[in-house]
Amino acid sequence: MAGGVIKSGGGGRRRRKGRAMPMSEINVTPFVDVMMVLLIIFMVAAPLLTVGVPVELPKTAASALPSETEEPLTVTISAGGAVSIQNTEVAREELVGRLRAIAAERSDDRVFLRADGAVTYDVVAQVMGALNAGGFSSIGLVTDTGGPAFDGSDG
Repeated sequence: MAGGVIKSGGGGRRRRKGRAMPMSEINVTPFVDVMMVLLIIFMVAAPLLTVGVPVELPKTAASALPSETEEPLTVTISAGGAVSIQNTEVAREELVGRLRAIAAERSDDRVFLRADGAVTYDVVAQVMGALNAGGFSSIGLVTDTGGPAFDGSDG
């Protein structure tokens, strides 16, 4: 008997009756590409979502306060002297009334006061008095870090 060579069916997919078997692997490369593009878009867009009244804060050596669970109430005094609660501008005559209404709804009496560095101390003191009259006894002044430390170091 002559010895014949029998070839095995290794190398590609086996065909059954002339048709290819369904592929059981998932190509994840397009999915990863799309996810990377979305990640980059969100990383670029997230810092742009912070909205507020533009203020040039004075610089100090003080450290930041710990964050809280309730969104802090922020009162802002712009360079022109306009007063805003969160992002809504309020006339000074209406300030105490609005603050009392807000204080009645909030559990925390802490408020953050942001004032432009060009605003005089007189205006800041008047707004602080209005905050106290409106029911907020814990007033935190918001500043930028990196200012003078008055101990010989540069903050």
